[in-house]
Amino acid sequence: MRQLLRVVVFTWLGLAATSFVVGQEPEVPAIDFAHQIVPLLKQHCAECHAGERAEGGFSINNRGVLLDAGVVTEGDNSDSYLMELITTKDKDIQMPPAGKPRVPAKEVALVGRWIDQRLPWEPGFTFAENSYEPPLAPRRPELPPVVDGRVNPIDRIIDAHVASTGTTPTAELDDAAFYRRVSLDLVGLLPGPTDVQQFVADPSPDKRTQLIEQLLANRTAYAQHWMTFWNDLLRNDYQGTGYVDGGRKEIGAWLYRSLLENKPYDQFARELVAPSNESQGFINGIKWRGTVNASQTREIQFAQNVPQVFLGINLKCASCHDSFIDRWTLEETYNLAAVFSDHELEIHRCDKPTGKFAEPGWLFPELGELDGSQGREQRLKQLSKLLTDPENGRFTRTIVNRLWCQLMGRGIVHPTDSMHTEPWNEDLLDYLAVHLSDNGYDVQATLRLIANSHAYQSQSASIDEQPVSSEFEYQGPVAKRMTAEQFVDAVWQITETGPKDPHKKAAAFLGKAEGDQRAPNQRYRSALVASDLLMRSLGRPNREQVVSSRPPLLTTLQALDLSNSPTLVKTLDQGATNLLARFEGKSAPEIVDEVYLAALCRPPTEREQEVAVQILGDPSDKQGLEDLLWSVFMLPEFQIVR
Repeated sequence: MRQLLRVVVFTWLGLAATSFVVGQEPEVPAIDFAHQIVPLLKQHCAECHAGERAEGGFSINNRGVLLDAGVVTEGDNSDSYLMELITTKDKDIQMPPAGKPRVPAKEVALVGRWIDQRLPWEPGFTFAENSYEPPLAPRRPELPPVVDGRVNPIDRIIDAHVASTGTTPTAELDDAAFYRRVSLDLVGLLPGPTDVQQFVADPSPDKRTQLIEQLLANRTAYAQHWMTFWNDLLRNDYQGTGYVDGGRKEIGAWLYRSLLENKPYDQFARELVAPSNESQGFINGIKWRGTVNASQTREIQFAQNVPQVFLGINLKCASCHDSFIDRWTLEETYNLAAVFSDHELEIHRCDKPTGKFAEPGWLFPELGELDGSQGREQRLKQLSKLLTDPENGRFTRTIVNRLWCQLMGRGIVHPTDSMHTEPWNEDLLDYLAVHLSDNGYDVQATLRLIANSHAYQSQSASIDEQPVSSEFEYQGPVAKRMTAEQFVDAVWQITETGPKDPHKKAAAFLGKAEGDQRAPNQRYRSALVASDLLMRSLGRPNREQVVSSRPPLLTTLQALDLSNSPTLVKTLDQGATNLLARFEGKSAPEIVDEVYLAALCRPPTEREQEVAVQILGDPSDKQGLEDLLWSVFMLPEFQIVR
């Protein structure tokens, strides 16, 4: 009976966890909006239904007006009138109208797939003339008056914003939930149960500020957590394509030391763009084996990666041809690539040579010209200074937008690589950017400012799905899934099963940075070991491309791996053995209390206690403890940073 109860409860809890965040796995290749849909719509529809023209009241200028027209049903092309218009033989209603070429069958199928995939649309793209041009220079906005004693500049701006929009922000987060959120956000670890209890009992009015300072002062935990964020952005890992044959070089030692030192962000960027031998892996990219497309050479990788990481500009489309989705041209991409190149660089359009050659240059000459006659090393130094010039507000806006997204669950500009898109609050973005430069490009100063705000310390807002930027209404932080590393580290923390040895490359830079001071029985974090099947399943990328954000939804594959991954099975089996020894002499209710406090930072409710004790058994045994761990780790409350 007890075993049956375990199975039923565990199954119910597992389903609750996965159904909360499971996304549908695509059965067909994802639509490439920029290359498959934009040219098609321009050729067959834009003449009559784009820009200032909207014949029959129908416009395709942006995704919102297309949906409002009622001619497409999101996710169902069979119920979309648009499909009938482009396939019918009735000349009175067919589109394009009689006398113009019909849409070829292959392109009709593309439109159908696009509708079935819920009309993916490049953020900020419009067929109309785009009236928004992101400013380049920094701007210092005037702060609104203080409301209800909330003096943090972020709160002053947001209070004015919600007053003007009529939205109602969420209430304040309780102390225990705040501790869990801020610890996971700043250092990537769950707080200890005793620490949480002491924090909740502390009557000090400034205890949250003190806690934030304490977390940021833990430089080792801070550095090891933010390694994940920067490894994703900088394509850095311990293993993968190129590392064995010398076609790729990792930068872990430089990165770890930079994070430990809290290196000023402008210096951090300059050392990546005009690198030393230790940090050159980022701009060198990956030397792919064999013959590659012209858009994947190391020079073009440089031109794609530097603007994406530091300016939120996506030049991938403009690496083959002039971009369909924004103002960047093929020539501008190749000119930037020529800054890095050590040879004359011929421009290729769609992988075909044009006979024209690039001249070293950069994207914003209004901030200063680059002398292309100098050697490669000097060109890179020039570029690094232009990139981090105090008058380049795009540089500071991009990183503070990324940091805001990491803590608040969604960027002020969304997605964070679409900095050509209008922010939901320009004053907030601009203030954070000048605050960063005013504070010597201290990234921790920005994190501190955000974490101390009432906005950050509020309960998560409920959002059914991520709206496009123009439709977003701020109500509070957006709940985030734990990263693969946070989930694994949390499981290792609670079960005392972390690895005893880091990856050999991590061991080398840890030794240099920390003087080989290894504690007895020390356990290491997931950012310091190679990715395994579980971490890859949960979203840790292979880092062959710049990754600025991981998918927010849990896929079916990930849900299955959480249910029966051999890696997780082995971990929880060993964890149950470890905890059984640690909990020796404790009653089942006491064990349940400790597990809940460790995992969720709160005691179980009366009903949870009753069910968990039945799972655990009284007296408890290893199998019961393992079942309890599975049940708690599958809870959405455990897997979500609320």
